[in-house]
Amino acid sequence: MLGHGAGGGIEAADLVALAKALPALGISVVRVEQPWRVAGRKVATAPPTLDRAWVAVLEALALRGPVVVGGRSAGARVACRTAAGTGAAGVVALCFPLHPPGRPGSSRLGELEAAGVPVVVVQGERDPFGGPPEFPAGLDVRAVPYADHSFRVARGVPATPQQTLARVCDHVTSWLDSLLA
Repeated sequence: MLGHGAGGGIEAADLVALAKALPALGISVVRVEQPWRVAGRKVATAPPTLDRAWVAVLEALALRGPVVVGGRSAGARVACRTAAGTGAAGVVALCFPLHPPGRPGSSRLGELEAAGVPVVVVQGERDPFGGPPEFPAGLDVRAVPYADHSFRVARGVPATPQQTLARVCDHVTSWLDSLLA
């Protein structure tokens, strides 16, 4: 189950790429539209509201087997905050916003550390919300070269958008293989 970030919806390129790649490996994907988008608003609601809605969706889906939750940016934060309480087997955190841009002192590391289940962070090397070297040792952080907070890459770098999304999918699938083995 994957949630989107504050600046977009379930059509985010990385979520779409995973929704296409994972079923070929026998993994079903559910993309969840966050409550503020469902309500037609442009601004995210408060974390407790997001968390309650996320848990309600998980309960309503009544998924069987090991359930891995995750998302991009704000969706990753929700997944981390609710993982232990929902019995999730793990969390896929795409573009985790470790801190607001330019404010490394306002860390959200506690949300990652409190997940209570295995977590993989797939992070762009140029992410202004925290690049891979900013995460502490001991966390499973997988870098995506040249990518920003949306896994976009600038023209002229030795990676195309398609290669970048393939790298994201490779990071997630290899982690899921080891988690679910």
